[in-house]
Amino acid sequence: MSQFALLGRRRFAPFFWTQALGAFNDNAFRNALLMLVAFQMGLDEHKAAIYTNFAPALFILPFFLFSASAGQLAEKFEKTRIIRWVKLFEVAAMTVAAIGFVTHHVALLLVVLFMMGMHSTVFGPIKYAILPQALKPTELVGGNGLVEMGTQLAMLIGMIAGNTLMRVAGIGPWLASGATIAIALVGYLASRAIPPAPPTAPDLKFQWNPYVETARVLRITHADRAVWNAVLGISWFWFFGTVLIAQLPIYTRETLGGDETVYTLVLTLFSVGSGIGALLCERMSGKRVEIGLVPLGAFGLTVFGVDLYLARHGIAGSQGLNWLGFLRSAGSVRLILDLTLIGVFAGLYVVPLFAFVQARAPREKLSRIISGNNIMNALLIVSAAGFGLGLGALGLDAAQIFLAAALLNIAVAAYIFTLVPEFIMRFVTWVLVNTLYRVRVDGMQHVPEEGPALLVCNHVSFMDPLLLMANVRRPVRFVMYYRIFNVPLLHWLFRTAKAIPIAGQKEDPAVLEAAYEAIDAALADGEVVCIFPEGGLTRDGAIAPFRPGVERILARRPVPVVPMALRGLWGSVWSRRDSMMGRSRLPRRFRARVELVVDAPRAPEHADAAALEQRVRELRGDRA
Repeated sequence: MSQFALLGRRRFAPFFWTQALGAFNDNAFRNALLMLVAFQMGLDEHKAAIYTNFAPALFILPFFLFSASAGQLAEKFEKTRIIRWVKLFEVAAMTVAAIGFVTHHVALLLVVLFMMGMHSTVFGPIKYAILPQALKPTELVGGNGLVEMGTQLAMLIGMIAGNTLMRVAGIGPWLASGATIAIALVGYLASRAIPPAPPTAPDLKFQWNPYVETARVLRITHADRAVWNAVLGISWFWFFGTVLIAQLPIYTRETLGGDETVYTLVLTLFSVGSGIGALLCERMSGKRVEIGLVPLGAFGLTVFGVDLYLARHGIAGSQGLNWLGFLRSAGSVRLILDLTLIGVFAGLYVVPLFAFVQARAPREKLSRIISGNNIMNALLIVSAAGFGLGLGALGLDAAQIFLAAALLNIAVAAYIFTLVPEFIMRFVTWVLVNTLYRVRVDGMQHVPEEGPALLVCNHVSFMDPLLLMANVRRPVRFVMYYRIFNVPLLHWLFRTAKAIPIAGQKEDPAVLEAAYEAIDAALADGEVVCIFPEGGLTRDGAIAPFRPGVERILARRPVPVVPMALRGLWGSVWSRRDSMMGRSRLPRRFRARVELVVDAPRAPEHADAAALEQRVRELRGDRA
């Protein structure tokens, strides 16, 4: 099923439109306010600058003050009811904003700006925590992609609408007021159709002290290193995006020599690119939470960020170009590609990170972890403002600031990926598997989403662990022949994946015993372990008899057993095949079409070696 089919499902569509309309209103209101203050109130440049620089800080302040409390609300109470109250709050805020717009009461509008910051603060933890409750695991990446795409486009349209409506001579404030109130009302009506989302921690004791709760939320967010570093990655995305968006008006005017229509075009390119990247995530990941896309996204941000600087920097030779004139100017195609592809790779970068946090974080703590994420986002957004102002004070122009952010992205990405090698490991696995094979997966829903499980699979090629690693949604501990575990280049990958090396009793009894201890410890910790019970690669393409090691594992630690079968790998890259001449074992097939078939879990008491071997043969399609 395509991810767009979710837009026809009640469990997703009303929420999608509710959040998109909220993003529209946030940006329509803020841009209408800036247009009013900067161009229509006759303020001197100094006073206008104070208001325009104070406004973003006022909007972001509630994220520091109330994010922790918002996370508690989303855990303790039914989420849909909170969403409806939040949307009613938005209607009230837009009504107050209308009075401010019509009377040009800036202080009142700044109060509304703070209110909209509160609106986003409370809605944020629900926005991402509700998705795992509403969507199936295979829909999580697609759903996040749609939400990201919808948010980007809604923000873009909201910015354009706020500017355009406020500029209508004589009636601009009335039009902006009517539009934002109408959108808030439609958003509330959409929220009425969202199905119930039960609380995930109804017995949570509410902590009223926001400072104490903020510290606790950050500790919860930091508890899982992989989740914490995913949060850091998301926050860096906001840093990078804030630097880019903040410099775009100056970059458009000074470097591109364009007017406000070129600025709108540039924003559109970035937003549409982000939406495309977000939607591509589902297709490129095979509907799995694939954090291997994150390094690819980080790489693209740097490459096209640097190329944006190389394509054009310095002061433009001519000024006041409209969008059509810009499109006709020399080098515009390269600039358009750079801006669009920065957006595409931004989508590839951030969507898997959000899906990873949703999939990996404990369900009863997810809203608070999203709150911790929002606090870190706010901190990095403020830092981004300081970064841009500081480099500007040093004399760097907008294009040079873009270059500095793109180069800094290398250091930040390297830091995050060094702390959590799983990101790079998944990237390498994703590239290898998608380069060498075309994989079809059937039955992956049978792998338990949580708790211990033992996967058993036939063993056809040296790439089998990577194939399974790339397609099983949960992290898997593979039991591998110790000589394969120590293969150069791949050794780092297997060690990072916490594979368990094993040897035969006659080869190295100590390694064998250590393997059984490690398997038992992993299952005791609720992890997924995969073994290849044949004890080695097939030499003729047929399944060899399963060895009794699986029975020894289950006798010590009874856990569900999931039979799996690989089809179509024999004769492909890295499988064994004796040649006609008996001198070589070269692979015949590149980009082979292979299948992974997964069966329903078996109770441990019904999972002896003979029964599992028979079932794997059936899954592979062997004839009796």
